[in-house]
Amino acid sequence: MLEALLNPKTVAVVGASRTPGKVGYEVLSNLIKSGFKGAIIPVNPSGDEILGLECCNDLKTLKTKIDMSVVVVPSKYVLEAVKDSIRAGAKAITVITAGFKEVGKEGAAMEREIAQYCRERGVRMLGPNCLGLLNTENDMNASFAVQMPTPGAISVISQSGALCTAILDWSIGRGVGLAKLLSIGNKADLCETDLLAELADDDQTKVIACYLESITEGDEFIRVAETVATKKPVVILKAGTTQAGTKAASSHTGSLAGADIAYGAAFKRAGIIRAENFEALFDYATALAMQPLPKGDQVAIITNAGGPGIMAADAAENLGLKVKPLQAAIAEALKAKLPSAASVGNPIDVLGDADPARYVLALDAAQDDDTVDGILVLLTPQAMSNPTATAEAIIKASRGTKPVLVSFMGGQDVMAARSVFVAANVPDYPSPERAATAFKAMVDCAAWRNRPPRVVVRFPVNRRRVERILARQKRTGRKEVGEVEGKEILRAYDFHVLPGQLARTAEEAVAVADRVGYPVAMKIVSPDIIHKSDFGGVRLGLSTASKVRDAFDLMMLRIGRRAPEAQLRGVYVEKMGSPGREVILGMHRDAQFGPMLMFGLGGVFVEVMKDVSFYLAPLTHAEAMQMLASTRSFALLKGARGQAPVDLAAIAGALQRISQLVTDFPQVVEMDINPFIVGEVGTPPVVADARMTISGVE
Repeated sequence: MLEALLNPKTVAVVGASRTPGKVGYEVLSNLIKSGFKGAIIPVNPSGDEILGLECCNDLKTLKTKIDMSVVVVPSKYVLEAVKDSIRAGAKAITVITAGFKEVGKEGAAMEREIAQYCRERGVRMLGPNCLGLLNTENDMNASFAVQMPTPGAISVISQSGALCTAILDWSIGRGVGLAKLLSIGNKADLCETDLLAELADDDQTKVIACYLESITEGDEFIRVAETVATKKPVVILKAGTTQAGTKAASSHTGSLAGADIAYGAAFKRAGIIRAENFEALFDYATALAMQPLPKGDQVAIITNAGGPGIMAADAAENLGLKVKPLQAAIAEALKAKLPSAASVGNPIDVLGDADPARYVLALDAAQDDDTVDGILVLLTPQAMSNPTATAEAIIKASRGTKPVLVSFMGGQDVMAARSVFVAANVPDYPSPERAATAFKAMVDCAAWRNRPPRVVVRFPVNRRRVERILARQKRTGRKEVGEVEGKEILRAYDFHVLPGQLARTAEEAVAVADRVGYPVAMKIVSPDIIHKSDFGGVRLGLSTASKVRDAFDLMMLRIGRRAPEAQLRGVYVEKMGSPGREVILGMHRDAQFGPMLMFGLGGVFVEVMKDVSFYLAPLTHAEAMQMLASTRSFALLKGARGQAPVDLAAIAGALQRISQLVTDFPQVVEMDINPFIVGEVGTPPVVADARMTISGVE
């Protein structure tokens, strides 16, 4: 519990100043102006009184106990101020001072020492290098942000102090209240995970909105965020995700799994709603804070102009929402009440001369229709419009059983109406597209809440066999697990691998081909050649012994010329499988969030089309199916243009087995099964090629 941080009875401002413009002055002034009811103690060695409050020259001499201190002294004095605060009874410390790890090694060392000192004494620290915090529930502005928002249902966690001031300005300008605002700065102690856990049980907070640049302890974050998201929506704007991973990835999966992908997979797993930009962060947060969650994804659109209605319908359908006509009986009843020129389809066009009563008729119809899950109400100010009266009528007619989002488009003419909506907890958006996108966030939140329980299946496998293979690999000092050993590992996890064997001479290649049966495939085996086809190291459909012998000799000759330094172990000769759809299954172990599984169209298309999806392990069957459905090529797999569908359940099962494998063996850091050939239902899918990378090898 962070009671001393969020609800202190006594706050000391260490470094309080009597000079306007200095941080120590602004923090003290804000605490007083915000109406904080607790005791405020300015601490400054050279003053008897600051802003009408008795000044403490030194916390060492303070006779009363404090709950929290706000530290604004120069960085070199912060440790001493922290020690004095703890001796004075502080259980929470907010360090606003900058000049720590953000300025270099010396600052980072000071920061670690301060954080360690607090941890050893059970004291929680916010910051350093932060704006501070606000709590509207107890009128506490313990920050150097001048503005104090009205009480509301949205709490904010921000890694950027500057963005906090923008959020406060947005809140006051839009008339949307906040519950709490916490600037975490360098998060030497308290981080986003701690604060999410705290706000999960905060009665004032209905929605948590976050701006984050990094996440501490990915596994713990996912665990906590998933728990929090079951109680209240969490919306996160994550910045700083355009840079790829810190190490060059040799696999297809690794090259596609950048930092942004990892965060996206983590947020999806934890039920976090991801905001694409600053506007979306509060578009989503306000909708979730002000309106009930929808029961489904069908939306009704009410408009007084055709253009905005079309814009809303396009946006909704592009987002995967359903825009279907009203039920026939309801549509007919509405049609009888509206002018003949009005449209009762979806969008419902009540015409440009619509008065408030006409909007209410349409809204009532949409609320009566049990196939409608949410309602978007649009208005463009025309000569006959009365936006404010219409807003008041919409509010009065809204029953609170379905989410109602509005977009009163324009500026001056609709400004008063927007204020009416905000006061009544009806979210208003400047464009139909933003209203539709906010509704989609609500649909996603509801769908995640209503998801079936996560059941991760454990398959019977041969772990000992994999342990032996990886131990042998480690002894040889090779990080790259090639096709031969990779297929052995997958066979131990019950993947279907066609018969084949390594051949070191042309005669051995013919012997293997004779044994497994023609036609065969031949692939070069070398720890130095990752993408075999780039070097002419793959031959398919060889149907006779002479073709196998010629292919072996030619392959060794060409690769010897193209990659003279490569170590050649031989050629893998394998029976050709039946034709099917080529897909890729993969895994990249993210440093922050652990193993991420990948699925996409296989073969050479994976890097060209980049139509792939990622999900964190461990994986359930439903999540595996969701991975398939989230790709553009899913229609091809289901059977498009007369083609037979492939065995989707078999692909999902294979992803689950990979999930188990990489969870069982954390030393596997990357994996590609490419191509994984999948046929019709009932046909076992085949591992055509596989490779892995392991850690712990010098």
